[in-house]
Amino acid sequence: MSIRVLLLSGFLLMLALYASAQTSYLLRPDRVFDGENSHQGWSVWVVNNRIAAAGPEGTFAPEAKKAEVIDLKGMTLLPGLIEGHSHLFLHPYNETPWEDQVLKDSRSYRTARAVNHARLTLLAGFTTVRDLGTEGAAYDDVGLQKAINEGLVPGPRMIIATKALIATGSYAPKGFGSDVDIPQGAEEADGHDDLIRAVRTQIGKGADVIKIYADYRWGLNGEARPTYSEEEIRLIVETARSSGRPVVAHASTAEGMRRAIMAGVETIEHGDGGTPEIWKLMQEKNVALCPTLAAGEAISEYRGWKKGTDPEPARISQKKKSFGEARRAGVPMVMGGDVGVYAHGTNAREMELMVEYGMKPLEVMRLSTAGNARIFHQDKQLGAVKKDLLADLIAVRGNPEETISAIRKVELVMKDGKIYKSPQGKQ
Repeated sequence: MSIRVLLLSGFLLMLALYASAQTSYLLRPDRVFDGENSHQGWSVWVVNNRIAAAGPEGTFAPEAKKAEVIDLKGMTLLPGLIEGHSHLFLHPYNETPWEDQVLKDSRSYRTARAVNHARLTLLAGFTTVRDLGTEGAAYDDVGLQKAINEGLVPGPRMIIATKALIATGSYAPKGFGSDVDIPQGAEEADGHDDLIRAVRTQIGKGADVIKIYADYRWGLNGEARPTYSEEEIRLIVETARSSGRPVVAHASTAEGMRRAIMAGVETIEHGDGGTPEIWKLMQEKNVALCPTLAAGEAISEYRGWKKGTDPEPARISQKKKSFGEARRAGVPMVMGGDVGVYAHGTNAREMELMVEYGMKPLEVMRLSTAGNARIFHQDKQLGAVKKDLLADLIAVRGNPEETISAIRKVELVMKDGKIYKSPQGKQ
């Protein structure tokens, strides 16, 4: 046998082995929500970890007929949902107060919890999370992100903030003597050199985004007041931006929000104290609001409020007011609930509250997929059912465009082309 024949035989064998190693699925739901609109009569063809085609099956390449068919009758197929504000290293405050989690729980214990939280999040249909700080667990989110990426544990894609940044004295467990040094909820840094060092260190350790606390409850009477100056925030933004990383700001006061917006942050988290002037500024500067409605309701419930029975707390009324004002002003929105304050895996609670507070289900679905992907700079690979994008897909029973609570009825979860949950029980 000639060398040429041997080489040809080897090449054909390699092609055969490659073809046999490919995974190919043909997903047949009742409807497909592509990140913007719903389509009847669509199927989705997945090859390995990419969407090979989406639309009527008659438009697909002949090879699609060889794919394994997954029947999703009675279901809606969507892009994997994107959680905009998560803390995988926290669990509900009615189980363990925040201060006790920071002070008393070991990091190894918190990491074990975070692994479970990641699995619950993924199985709930949230295939990506923006995780905004480990809350005292140092850089342990870097390890969790790596473990998920390498397939050691199941979980969503993680956009991580590592420690987050706070002004000295503003964000820590309270009630201790002045001569006692205690663990912090984030990294203290102030002034020109210290802030540059802290931002660069977090980036070097693996931060995808830098989070700051632009205000916090450290006023003379315990009220929320601004922390960083506008100049300090601008320095943080410029330092992070030089590496291509955005900055996001926890801010609930009008002045804290104003400083962060003017300094160039990309999103404001919470925003309870926004004013018409602030909403106008956010709209003009294209700064998005992540309202975290679910966290507000959860905390009120932990304090004894019984929704539907008791009068509405002032903080809930204010939240509804600020959310409505921001929407009417055309402020860009992020879907993110501050999950960790309440239970991981129940992320859809934020989507339901957005509808309850006045949004249409379709609008919330757009925010939770293509919208978040765009704001988080992930839209070239995530957030839509579109050819060549990564195969992060879920299917829910029913039609969430009609009833948003259907988003909880998750029967298929696929991330990066791998099935984690399916109606046939395939794993």
